[in-house]
Amino acid sequence: MGFKSKVFAAAATLTLVGGVSTVGMLSAAAATPSCGNACVDIFSREFGTHRTPNFVLDVWRQGAKVGQPIILFRTSNTDPAEDINASFSGFTSDFFGAGLVSSAVELHYGAGLGLSTTPPGGNGFPNDPAFELEYTPFGVGSGLCVGVASTAVQGTKVSLQPCGASSKTVWIVDTGDSVTINHGYVPLVNGSDTNFSHPFVLTYPKNGFPTDKPRPQLITQNLTGFTGNFLVPVLGTINDNQLWGADFGVLR
Repeated sequence: MGFKSKVFAAAATLTLVGGVSTVGMLSAAAATPSCGNACVDIFSREFGTHRTPNFVLDVWRQGAKVGQPIILFRTSNTDPAEDINASFSGFTSDFFGAGLVSSAVELHYGAGLGLSTTPPGGNGFPNDPAFELEYTPFGVGSGLCVGVASTAVQGTKVSLQPCGASSKTVWIVDTGDSVTINHGYVPLVNGSDTNFSHPFVLTYPKNGFPTDKPRPQLITQNLTGFTGNFLVPVLGTINDNQLWGADFGVLR
């Protein structure tokens, strides 16, 4: 089974087991018609919904170079800066097998050192879906993915980085906190994470707005939420600026 097929299987399993519809989060869509069904439109729960995403992941000024900031920008079906390809996908265990995430990340998000290839894992940990997000303007791959330049910590800026080179461009769907999620909104843990009690997740800067100038750049921050049993955040306490969803089809 290919990486992309594994992600769809994982999403279906999560929908049945966890009551969370991550199919929308992990399915293909496109900002421009040229990008087609290979691309996905990722938006923040803070500013939109599946029906009306309003603002989506965008490469600042369409710059295809290492270090180019990742922002949110108003939805458009003519803006190639919003063309993001999510085809290199699989479970966290697959990325561990490919040498892209550490054994510690595998232990916490990949079913524990390859004990299972489908969630939940044999040791009680889930085998979370994970993926890279390649910048693909007008459907042409740039070889650059949404990630961080150094190991994710509090406030690390999110930018374009070389795809497939390290865990820094890997994003993990945090199914362990799925009890806090409804209608397909999920936290995304950076693959370089080293804090497994309060993982570093994709975050829109607090008090920022996508039309602000200069445009606020996405960052990684510790996952928010009041913790309950087994350190899992209590239902509804994760901040909306750390919850992400995606839509099908060309943006309107």
